[in-house]
Amino acid sequence: MEEIGAGFRKELVSKLLHLHFKDDKTKVSGDALQLTAELLKIFVVEAAIRSIRQAQAEDLAQVDVEQLEKVLPQLLLDF
Repeated sequence: MEEIGAGFRKELVSKLLHLHFKDDKTKVSGDALQLTAELLKIFVVEAAIRSIRQAQAEDLAQVDVEQLEKVLPQLLLDF
């Protein structure tokens, strides 16, 4: 199965992770970076889908930050 669409680069994921590590010597394997990038991609896609559904429920033609803010609490609990 071929992957379609954009994702997160390993370099970006690595920088994001290292920003929150307490020890600068902490290392992350390539597999862990790939899995984290995939998780981030799934999270972002799910947030977009839920925001679209929220906008549709409100009979809006365009998704705004307000719809994302409404779905974000439940999204965070689900992840």
